[in-house]
Amino acid sequence: MKKHLLRIIPLGGLEEVGKNMIVLEYQGKILIIDMGLQFPNADMLGVDYIIPNISYLKGREKNILGVVFTHGHYDHIGAIPYLINQLGNPPLFATPLTKGIILKRQEDFSRLSPLNIKEIKREDKISLPPFSIKTFPQNHNIPDGVGLLIETPAGKILHTGDFKFDYTPIANGPTDISKIANLASKGILLLMSDSTNAEVPGHSLSEKVIQENLEKIFEKSEGRIIAATFASLLSRIQELINLAEKFKRKVIIDGYSMKANVEIAISLSYLKIKKDTLISPRELRHFPDKRILIICTGSQGEGDASLMRLAHKDHQFLSVKKGDTVIFSSSTVPGNERSVQELKDLLSWQGAKIFHSQIMDIHASGHAQQEELKTMINVVKPKFFMPIHGSHYMLEVHKDLALSLGIPQKNIIIGENGNIIEMTEGKIKVRKEKVAASYVMVDGLGIGDVGEVVLRDRQAMAKDGMFVLVVVVDSTTGKVRQSPDIISRGFVYLRESKDLLRQVRKKVIRLVEEITLSKHTVNWAFVKNKIKEELGKFLFKKTKRRPMVLPVVIEI
Repeated sequence: MKKHLLRIIPLGGLEEVGKNMIVLEYQGKILIIDMGLQFPNADMLGVDYIIPNISYLKGREKNILGVVFTHGHYDHIGAIPYLINQLGNPPLFATPLTKGIILKRQEDFSRLSPLNIKEIKREDKISLPPFSIKTFPQNHNIPDGVGLLIETPAGKILHTGDFKFDYTPIANGPTDISKIANLASKGILLLMSDSTNAEVPGHSLSEKVIQENLEKIFEKSEGRIIAATFASLLSRIQELINLAEKFKRKVIIDGYSMKANVEIAISLSYLKIKKDTLISPRELRHFPDKRILIICTGSQGEGDASLMRLAHKDHQFLSVKKGDTVIFSSSTVPGNERSVQELKDLLSWQGAKIFHSQIMDIHASGHAQQEELKTMINVVKPKFFMPIHGSHYMLEVHKDLALSLGIPQKNIIIGENGNIIEMTEGKIKVRKEKVAASYVMVDGLGIGDVGEVVLRDRQAMAKDGMFVLVVVVDSTTGKVRQSPDIISRGFVYLRESKDLLRQVRKKVIRLVEEITLSKHTVNWAFVKNKIKEELGKFLFKKTKRRPMVLPVVIEI
């Protein structure tokens, strides 16, 4: 390996929003930044999460110096339980809140070895030769977020983490651009910058503006207020608690993940709450409606989340009633539009007044928009630039912003997951070969055992259903002993398809007996494949649908 040649290998986060994980490698020594998960697309039926592919790191476990985390969102920490043991349980470095969330989640994976986690400050130094890392505060929509200044033999890298420039935040300190400028003053070779909102013009809203708009809703609401937001959006939860205390409302926190995050944040003093503000759902009956605020999960219309259970009257203590005000203090994640709309309709039918971000500014993203992204580039003044955290289109838009600020095209890298990016003091390039970076899907306890073939089967069953035939064959005569049993799920209703089923049974009996009666030795795998093939064609001809055909042949 050439002197001062640094390898940058993104294993996730450069072709999607989520599963962020970047490997830095110098002379075989490895530093990892974040280890996140991604939530599945709508066509990934039954899949819980997608995590980075770590095939490249297999056999290199002893060379992993540590993993540094930028903040506590699951797209940056969520893959830890699934990957950490495979990586040899290396040291983890995280700020107090991020550490607390990691450890709380790890309680659900008690079979795993204890984590080797080390607490760091928002302004700290980590020495992992040949890497030296300085953390610096970044403003995001969860407290304790940091950016990273990484000194390597090849040069200095500034990794922004997820960030925005909010000068009047609620749950974080204000952005200190001068501090970033000071860190960058001795020269930054490479800037890796968050691209999540690269498409959005202007400057992101301050959380102070959001709180002021939420206050207008509190002033006018005579009944209960139910506010749904993301479980990790602790700055918004703080704003809602501030308003509840101002308007003398008691607060119920509902939703497993939200209660866990609030508990951690209170214990670490990241949430400021008066002693008698929080109550349990059991205490609800002791207070009039105008004295109640419920903060809950479910802003995305998730079927098992708190707000959906309230709306369906499926909650042990809570329900929605006429006169309630429901606040959706979040953006709708792409793909969730229909479920969110159905939830709004259900709430509206029950007499709730609904507010959401399209009506008024009651949600702000935690990610920098175009003017903030340009400010970061102008402050850091990097030689090389690499947009991260976003789909390919987002990265391209971010590249255009950098070009408009004078960074030469040849100094900008648009990476892909699995790329091997090589950098020296004077050059950066992408090698032709790539490392494995395909999706690894988590389904229940299975990690990586659901692939494209399984997904295609699930999609086929979801689209056209399943058609099972049970055929019993006499091993001595080769004849079918009884009329084949048929099970249909999601394809046809058996009681109304008697003629089709009669034709199917007749065809299967003839097909099986043609093979078994003509041969001394029968290959039953061949018989099942033949049934599957011929019956698939027949059912498509009759119905123009392609169910998954599953023949079961029993020889007796």
